[in-house]
Parts: sequence; structure tokens; C-alpha cells
Amino acid sequence: MIKLAAFLGNPGLKYAFNRHNAGQMLAQKFPFSPSLSWQKKFKGLFAHHEGTCFLLPETYMNISGTSVLAAASFFKINVDEIIVIHDELELPLGCVSLKFSGGLGGHNGLRSMKECFGSADFWRIRVGIGRPEGNISVYDWVLSDFSKTEQELLIPTLEAGAELLTQVFAGEPEALLKEWAKKKITSFEQKFEQENETENGSK
Repeated sequence: MIKLAAFLGNPGLKYAFNRHNAGQMLAQKFPFSPSLSWQKKFKGLFAHHEGTCFLLPETYMNISGTSVLAAASFFKINVDEIIVIHDELELPLGCVSLKFSGGLGGHNGLRSMKECFGSADFWRIRVGIGRPEGNISVYDWVLSDFSKTEQELLIPTLEAGAELLTQVFAGEPEALLKEWAKKKITSFEQKFEQENETENGSK
């Protein structure tokens, strides 16, 4: 049973719409989000709803595990009762994936989680942001904003991720692993096809 959901990102308006903040952007699409009463606690913004804890760490990404550990320690939550929502370079934009444990993929937030808990055995909802092309470094890529076109793909992806999180809370996440293994929600190709159908239909 999942008792704590941690939405990873960097604090402040400067980073709010960066690719690295896809996890915290998903929190805004969660059905309970408008009714949650957020308060500053555990080095972040914390809320509680129907036995589940929600946390948006306000530490920087590379030490976000300290915020999650503070909340988990206070409520005596085990590492395998935590789900971390984060951006994922290894998934293309438009994909969402549910995963338990495994490698860290070079993600500083996940690395901080493992360092703080001494284990990587936590659940993850991974929001695809894709890898940079050309000469753009990974650092510059994750700290850059989504383009307007990318945002059009991101919105339904975040909505799907929020629905996945709702399902995780409603039952056993193990039952969802197969369905949500690198699930494609939308893509540039689908968007292009939809736009063509709309144009052809209006002629």
C-alpha cells in the first residue's frame, strides 16, 4: 500500500516549467490537488488526504531525498510504501511508466532517495521527457522549459500519469505494472495525424 507520494522538482518560478519539474507539474493534474491543504513542512510543501501523504520537496533536486526521508520518518513509512513521481530521460515525451525499484538512470533525485534511504526499493511514476539531440547537454536539456508544441503533448501525458497515481492509491500497484510499462499516451506523429484530420475535415 502506498502511503506517501513525492513529486520531484526544483523550487522557485525559475524552474517551474523545466523538463526536470515534470514530476511536480503532474501534481497539479491530480484530482485531489485543488482540495489539498498544503503547508510548509518536511523541507517542502506537505498535504494529507484520506490516509495518504503528499510532498513537493523544496530542496533542490539533488538533495530531494532529505525532504522525503523527513516525512517518511515522521509517519513511520517504509521505503516500499513510497512512490516518487519524476521526469525520465530514457522515455520519449508522451510516455508514462510505472516501475518498482531498479536502476537510477543518472537521475539526481533518485540518487538522493537511495542515499537517504539506503535502498532503491521505492515505486516510481516516470514521465518521459526524451533525450536531447545535437550538441545540447543533458544538464541544459533538463533545466530548459518545454516548448509550446511539447506542452501540447505533455498535458495529456500528465493527466494520464495523474490517473495512474489515482489507480495506485486505489489498489495494489503490482497489478498495474504490465499495463503501465512504458505506456505511450501520445506522440508527435499522433498529433500530426490529428491536425491533418482536423484540417481535412474542415475543408
